[in-house]
Amino acid sequence: MPDMKKKYNEEVVPALMQKMGYKNVMQVPKLKKIVLSMGIGTKMEKDAFTEGKNILAGITGQLPVVTKAKKNVANFKLRVGQQVGIMVTLRGRRMYEFLDRFVHNALPRVRDFRGVPKKGFDGVGNYNMGVQDVSVFTEVDLEKLKYPMGLNLTIVTSAGTDREAKELLALMDVPFAR
Repeated sequence: MPDMKKKYNEEVVPALMQKMGYKNVMQVPKLKKIVLSMGIGTKMEKDAFTEGKNILAGITGQLPVVTKAKKNVANFKLRVGQQVGIMVTLRGRRMYEFLDRFVHNALPRVRDFRGVPKKGFDGVGNYNMGVQDVSVFTEVDLEKLKYPMGLNLTIVTSAGTDREAKELLALMDVPFAR
């Protein structure tokens, strides 16, 4: 069992039940999935997609899916079906392992890091944030990195409110800005 899953079961659930006043264990919010996505765009070469796929696969341990444009946008010279990005959805064991590595290994490597912003909540208990540079992940080889890439991270929880989700993530060691 991953360390974060163990921490959730042994520490977070009892703490949330006491703090939020839940009467049943099933009321306690939990992590559903983590979605990592990269917008590559149409201007970059095809090897940018290959590099992005390799980076996401290395970070997550799972093969990414290529996302395609759903609409034509003339201003961006975008056509339906054109490749625009890549994404990975993590659930279960891989989700907890990734969150552990992200919080304890990648975030401390971010330059001038003062905590993740509190503004990333969407109103229904999900959290979104961007990582400007993928080189903060130890799995990325800096010599092979040709294109500057960032990624978007979405943490989907079963919490009904942002307050519950923030409390859950704070207890899971996500360092929020003061």
